[in-house]
Amino acid sequence: MLIGIDASRSSIARPTGTERYAIEITRALIAAAPDDHFVLYFNTLPPAGRLPRGGRVRWRVMPAPRLWTHIRLSLEMLRRPPDVLFVPAHTLPLRHPRASVATVHDLGYLYFPGEHGRATHRLRDWSNRWSARHAARTIAVSGATRDDLVAQYRVPAARIHVVYHGCDPAFGPIHDAARLDRARGRHALNRPYFLFVGTLQPRKNYERLLRAFDRFVTTTARPHLLALAGARGWQRERLERTLLTLEHRSRVRLLDYVVEEDLPTLMSAAEGLVLVSLYEGFGLPALEAMACGTPVLASNTSALPEVVGDAGLLVDPLDEGAITDGLTRLASDSNLRARLAALGPARAAQFTWQRAAHETLDVLRQATEAPGRMVHFAP
Repeated sequence: MLIGIDASRSSIARPTGTERYAIEITRALIAAAPDDHFVLYFNTLPPAGRLPRGGRVRWRVMPAPRLWTHIRLSLEMLRRPPDVLFVPAHTLPLRHPRASVATVHDLGYLYFPGEHGRATHRLRDWSNRWSARHAARTIAVSGATRDDLVAQYRVPAARIHVVYHGCDPAFGPIHDAARLDRARGRHALNRPYFLFVGTLQPRKNYERLLRAFDRFVTTTARPHLLALAGARGWQRERLERTLLTLEHRSRVRLLDYVVEEDLPTLMSAAEGLVLVSLYEGFGLPALEAMACGTPVLASNTSALPEVVGDAGLLVDPLDEGAITDGLTRLASDSNLRARLAALGPARAAQFTWQRAAHETLDVLRQATEAPGRMVHFAP
């Protein structure tokens, strides 16, 4: 089988959640299908060494100034369609083989429209609706996303397959004191700290988290810091305004984007990872922190309960008091921290990219068995 993959998101220099999924699932698919051939479609060359090339894996680098997916990739599908096209992130091209599979990550913008830019909201709504309705099969990264696709876009449940993310084996408990000290020193984390990982944009609920942390410091008088590891995203001025309202803003560390290689150490050194987003399609940082044996405080909504299970502490992301209480419990209850640290790695071990790749391959093969293999001329 010739499997085509839209690898355009793999070229992003500083990948975050969706891009990291696209990179990891592409690598794992190639490793899991030694009898199949692959063609990876790029708009620009990816960083060296990020994805394999040669032998069974051919690259098609097709620069285009704009509308790469719907014009340039569509043209490629008309000229040289693969047996099946897989789009791991964002949009199925307007012209695509009938045997096409698209991954939908989340529909959180429908629940919190004010926390996304208007243009972003409209684009995501259109692209996810289009992809889910026109793909032969749709992959949802969680049961929460599957249920949203059925309820919000009326996609037939039989065409949706839940395939969870995996966890890179690089994420695991790190006990080397010198290595942990270097990580703390590099980021000026000279006290116990809570860690957040993700792009700093409103849907990550950082405003409530910051206010809850400020209250935590006031009420407990503990020495903790809050480290925010992520680039500043949409409406960055809201972050600045929120910081100015904090009594203990000197306890907040803005680390900017942290490369993936540094995350296992940064997570292992943390008192806990805090991911109280308004909505997550999956929540990869929570999984990676659990793999490191780091206690997790996460939202009790969207996909996070599926990922965390009983290996983390779940709170209402809209309740600042509940977030403060969660931080207090993590900081003060050593038995709770020890229990979560023990449960986390075992929970994370259930999520592997090898499993995700084999399940994705099953979906791709099902798509090729659907009636009609000719190129679909979409309206």
